[in-house]
This record gives sequence, structure tokens and C-alpha cells, in this order.
Amino acid sequence: MTAPTLPALRPLTLGPHQVWPPVVLAPMAGITNVGFRRLCREQGGGIYVCEMITTRALVERNPKTLRMIAFGAEEQPRSLQLYGTDPEITAAAVRIVVERDLADHIDLNFGCPVPKVTRRGGGSALPWRRRLFARLVKAAVDAASSAGVPVTVKMRKGIDDDHLTYVEAGLAAQDAGVAAVALHGRTAAQRYSGTADWDAIATLKQALDVPVLGNGDIWEAEDALRMVAHTGVDGVVIGRGCLGRPWLFADLEAAFNGRVGRRLPTLGEVAVTMRRHAELLVDQFVAGARNPARGERDGCTDFRKHVAWYLKGFPIGSELRRSLAMIDSLAQLDDLLGKLDPTVPFPVETLGQPRGRTNSPGKVFLPDGWLASRDDDTPPDGAELDDSGG
Repeated sequence: MTAPTLPALRPLTLGPHQVWPPVVLAPMAGITNVGFRRLCREQGGGIYVCEMITTRALVERNPKTLRMIAFGAEEQPRSLQLYGTDPEITAAAVRIVVERDLADHIDLNFGCPVPKVTRRGGGSALPWRRRLFARLVKAAVDAASSAGVPVTVKMRKGIDDDHLTYVEAGLAAQDAGVAAVALHGRTAAQRYSGTADWDAIATLKQALDVPVLGNGDIWEAEDALRMVAHTGVDGVVIGRGCLGRPWLFADLEAAFNGRVGRRLPTLGEVAVTMRRHAELLVDQFVAGARNPARGERDGCTDFRKHVAWYLKGFPIGSELRRSLAMIDSLAQLDDLLGKLDPTVPFPVETLGQPRGRTNSPGKVFLPDGWLASRDDDTPPDGAELDDSGG
């Protein structure tokens, strides 16, 4: 690949933390657990964020949520994303994180576009209520400041093209004292369809003094370099692009260090990575289970969703694919992986192609009267979710 001309890049500064390369793994429900984060960290540096934690569930000491706030000994800084809609509950949740030393960095979710969130006024709908947004971010920053824990926000351009909020919200977050702002260059109405608007990311970068991170349509390491060159951002956020391709973080580290090239693993090398991923998930689930056999089964079940992503584009029969996506044990996985031809080259036609969710744009469901008043700072009724992870 031919590397674009980049602005002078420095490590990403988040409070006391210096991050190089300036790469962030986006929290993804059911994906970015301890096992997956460790697998990615073994490939390259950056910040690896755990699955989304809801403020209400944390304040209420929900057992599932408390189990989800788990980090490996090697994870530094420990990064946690919170979803909340009420400034007081958010502040209480942040105080728990600080007092119990649960994380070193807190990200606030204002980017979720799913109907069950936006119809209650949360996620990507909330920045439209600008006073509420500013109050909530300020409450989180103030609650974290005593321990020096940096707070960042991740958001979208707005609800739709007629209701854009990203520049105003970015400035409000900066005024509240956040360490950085990340922007996914799509509106809530776009969901994961179409093309991410990198020009909007460039506009936000020009408007803010704090670091800005860009998110959207980074499928390869050269996409990250192109985004930096196009927008001037201080770092990138990686979501769907790493699904079934944790070695993307090795490519990103090489690219940000000026080395040209990418990993194109053979099917045999992909099988080794799949086995490592499943092993890490089993270790995670066994550690939390009373019955080791049940833990292995649960870890293998959790791995199943990743099979199609790992094998995308490889010439593998449907029966073997189906069997791999139904494993119950590591021994079963080993047997099936042994049936693959390890010499098959990586399917280069899949490079640069979208992965994961690629749904269509759609209507954004909002609470009644949500758009009528931008200055209403009352927390939306019933928007505090009690289940973490998405």
C-alpha cells in the first residue's frame, strides 16, 4: 500500500495515560469481553474498551453487570463505557467506578442508534437535548476528577440530517472537561448503512481543542491512515472492521509506526487464531463458573458467533461451516479445524469490505415531543436501562 501523507502524530493523551498507537477498540455488545480484548491486545497496542455498562445496573449492583466489569492483569489502562441518561445516576455510577477502582478511563455512550434506546431518549437521541447532555457529561467529569480518571464521549453526527448535533455537543463536552471526543460519521437514522462522513469528523476536529477520534468505515490499516490524513484526527476507533480479524490491530500498529504491509494469514494461520480465541473465551467462562464443564460449553457457545467472520471468503463447505458454528467443546473445535486445508491463501477480495452489521437506514424512534424543546434538561422517563452490554 502507498501510505498517505500524515500530520505529525503524537501519542493519544487521556489524562495521565499516553496511548500509542492512537487506536481504540470500540465497545461492542457480546464481543468485547475479556477474552476478545486479550486476543486483540496480543496483536497490537491501543485502548481496548469493555462492553457497555449501564449506570443504573451499576448503581443497583446488578450481578451480571458487576461480572462484566472484568479486566485482565495486563490491561492498562482499563477502559469502561457507561450508558446513562440521568445526571445524578451517572454521577453515582462514576463514583462507584472511582471508589472501587474499577477502571482507569470512562467513556460515555451517546452513539447507540438502536430503537429500544432512542425511543426512550438515550444514546444518539440524547445530545438533541443540549442542556441535559451538558449536565450529564459535567456530572460524570466532576465525579471522576477526584481520582484523575479521564472521561471521554462517543457520539454520532445527530439524529438525522435535519437534526445534527455533533459540533454543538462536542463543544459542550469540551466545556464540561472531557479528555477527548469520538465521532462516528453517521447519523442515528443511517444506523450502519451507507458511507461514514469523514468531512464531518474533520469539521469537529477543527472546532475542538481536545483530541478528536474518528470512527466509521475503517476496514483496513490504510483506511485509518487515510482518515487521519483527511480529517486531522488524533486517533481512530475500530469497531466492525476487526470482527474475525483481530490481526487488524497488528496492521494498525505497523501502519502508525510507518511500516508498509498487512497480514494476509493463510487458512491454517486463521485456524490457529480461532483456536486461541476460543481458548481465551473458555478460560473466561470457566473462571466464572462453578462447573468447569459448563464453563467450557458456555465459552464455546460464545465463540460460535465469530466463526462466520473468521471464515468469510474462504472456500469451505457449508456442512463444515455449520458444524464449526455449533461446537460445544475445544476438542470438537480441534477436530473440525483439523479438516481445514491450512495452505489456502487469504481471500484478498474481502479486503476493504464491510463486516458485521450492514443494515438499511430507517426511522429513528423518539419519545413523544422529543424534538419540540432542545432546552428541556429533564431526564427522559424510563430511559435508564437495567441490562448492560447492549
